[in-house]
Amino acid sequence: MKHTLFDGGLSWFKVCCCMLLLWISVPSARAQVSVEATIDSLQLLIGEQTKVRLQVSMDANQKLRLPVVADTLVRGVEVLDVAKPDTQLLNDNKRWLISQEYTITSFDSALYYLPPFEVLVNDQSYRSEALALKVYSVPVDTLHPDQFLGPKGVQEVPLTWDDVAPLVYALLLMIILGGVSVFFVIRYRNNKPIIKIIRVEPKLPPHQLAMKKIEEIKADKMARANDPKKYYTELTEVIRMYIRERFGFNAMEMTSAEIIERLLQEDKESVKDLRTLFETADLVKFAKHAPLMNENDMNLVNAVDFINQTKVEEDPNAKKEPTEIKVEEKRSKQGRIVLLASIAVTGLAAVVALYVAVRHIIDLFF
Repeated sequence: MKHTLFDGGLSWFKVCCCMLLLWISVPSARAQVSVEATIDSLQLLIGEQTKVRLQVSMDANQKLRLPVVADTLVRGVEVLDVAKPDTQLLNDNKRWLISQEYTITSFDSALYYLPPFEVLVNDQSYRSEALALKVYSVPVDTLHPDQFLGPKGVQEVPLTWDDVAPLVYALLLMIILGGVSVFFVIRYRNNKPIIKIIRVEPKLPPHQLAMKKIEEIKADKMARANDPKKYYTELTEVIRMYIRERFGFNAMEMTSAEIIERLLQEDKESVKDLRTLFETADLVKFAKHAPLMNENDMNLVNAVDFINQTKVEEDPNAKKEPTEIKVEEKRSKQGRIVLLASIAVTGLAAVVALYVAVRHIIDLFF
């Protein structure tokens, strides 16, 4: 029986401790949120302004809803501005201090009671303390009206550079645009042909140009080893262009047999090796012949020998000067349209600048 009483007493003690802890924790939880309202000045003259500051301190994981303030806090106290809330992070971002300012004024002298601000934190209501505001009227001494200053006379304000700078810039811009517009008008009315001087640089002799391209082909070793069709196509094209420039017939449009037949009339000695080059090229391009590496080199040498045997040497002392060609072009319809558009744009811009200058003169002196 004693054992049962002891157990019952122990259970009752546990229940009391839990209730005590619960009673202590509720105020502690509520104490995590504090709401404070302050005012910069408790006394104002009519029309003066002051700021009311609302501060809420809370945990970072809580949700806050600030009060929605209308145009007046109470009748007679007007709200001029509501600033954006400002948030400060405290205790390693565990606590938030949120502030909001209200700018207020009053135009009636009285003692005003400003009710508490009510905020919601996690949908639970918290209120700040109430505030008071005393508004005084401006004392007027009606017995001594002379102490007030009367209206002052009109004073001349000196002109500064900031006042006349827009006028100066507008006049300069008008003059420049007007001059450009007149220039375009003269150009449009003066429809003389446009004379262009084209500078033509002297061309390389045919054998030098051909040797230059053969050196480029020679440097491309990959084409000779892996793509003989490309190699012989480029090589024969160089020879055809050289023949056209050197002998004066269009070898680019002729077959290999036609070229050889025509060259036999010019120089029989140099055609023998060239015939081998063209025959090998035809076999590679049309019969898929795979020439050996030394065969490719031999044909390259044949091409070089043909050029050296048939080239025409020029006087090394003759200095080649670039020629200048004069070309006369009439102004096109498109050019006249561009001139008309330029006249319209610059003329309109000049008129706008003149308008701005006149308006500024009127504002300054009238």
